[in-house]
Amino acid sequence: MDEKNRRREDHHRQSVMKAELNEAQQDTLRQLEMLGWELKFIRHPLFQPTVPVVFDGDRKQFAVLRDDGTLDDNPGFDIRH
Repeated sequence: MDEKNRRREDHHRQSVMKAELNEAQQDTLRQLEMLGWELKFIRHPLFQPTVPVVFDGDRKQFAVLRDDGTLDDNPGFDIRH
């Protein structure tokens, strides 16, 4: 896959994930993106609310975007590197 197609797929994947966020989460994410943070994935645990996970630009920290738009940097689970 060439670089242009990969970037297009990444942008599409980001758009799909962002569409799952509520307005408060989207507002917080926009602010975080200005600081280099990125929405990496959304966990979909069975019978529980979704869990959007964001990473800082250096990939050294992660946090969860809560439903009210707050950032939880101690969500109670670890991420494999």
